[in-house]
Amino acid sequence: MKKIILAILVIAAISAATAWKLLANKEIAEAQVSKKDKTTKVLVKTAIVSKQDLGNAQQFLGVFAANKEVQVLSEANGKVVSSGVKEGEMIGEGNQIAKIDDELLRYQLLAAEASYTDATNDRKNYETLAKGDAVTQMQLNKAILAEKTAESQVKILQKQLKSTSIISPFSGIVTAKLFELGSVINAGNPLIQLTDIATLKLLIKIPEKEIANFKVGQVLTVKTDVFQEVEFKGTVSLISVKDDANHNYTVQILVQNNLNNASNLLRVGMYGYVKQEKSLQTNALTIPKTALVGTIKQPQVYVFENEKAVLKEVVLGIATNDSYEIVSGLVENEEVITTGQINLQNGTAVTK
Repeated sequence: MKKIILAILVIAAISAATAWKLLANKEIAEAQVSKKDKTTKVLVKTAIVSKQDLGNAQQFLGVFAANKEVQVLSEANGKVVSSGVKEGEMIGEGNQIAKIDDELLRYQLLAAEASYTDATNDRKNYETLAKGDAVTQMQLNKAILAEKTAESQVKILQKQLKSTSIISPFSGIVTAKLFELGSVINAGNPLIQLTDIATLKLLIKIPEKEIANFKVGQVLTVKTDVFQEVEFKGTVSLISVKDDANHNYTVQILVQNNLNNASNLLRVGMYGYVKQEKSLQTNALTIPKTALVGTIKQPQVYVFENEKAVLKEVVLGIATNDSYEIVSGLVENEEVITTGQINLQNGTAVTK
């Protein structure tokens, strides 16, 4: 029994000693912790609550594509005897791209024209004879058919002869040349790739909720990061009726290129963008978004009053990219704190 009592007394003594040690350590730790000087003012930035017209600008990015781009094909067979284009140069509509040897066709055309003249004379003679019943109607019909056959042969050869001159279907840049002088080509062979950059297509993707803001025929200002100081005018020419995999719709904007100024020349593949300004509210009381603390459901702001941060509850209206409309809780010309709120409590001393 004495041993049990002795054990209890030892345990009690150890517990008391441990408690005393912990208490002493706590007092030492608290003494070492630096106390915040309540007289020190927190540095903040502020903004004036003011009335302004609220608008929202949205930027939509797209890529420039050629208005027209085709491969010009040969319509004839033969050897190229003349070449009128170089890769990278601008050519006009109707310019000759290449000339194919047409000597044999010209000889064939001479023979066909002679046959056609002979067939025409025969038909005229048969018509005269038919009036005197000197030939039958069948003979006259054969003469007429022979004349038509000869005429069609002439027209076929004229068409083939014309096709030996390959000309440009529209004005544009020769972005690829696929033949050389002396090449032997066949009908259907590509000769050049012709790209029209006088007008470019800016193709932008628009989400469903914004597509109603675009109309065919609408004139928009188009800008690029390459030529930041230059504004191009564009006209909406097409709005797709089917969305893509991301539920966006393609809007096509035709932009006139600045062909007279090479330093501001738009090129296929460049990025371009349009901005849409939307008027949301006029003469609205506003604060910067950075002034808001709390949550959207329970919004609060710190107001700079007498060098103190005063926490106030507010009611928000519409929002833009940078601002909130204040429906109630603030008045015009009050100062709201926009930076440093993490160090603030209601009544904290502050300075600007």
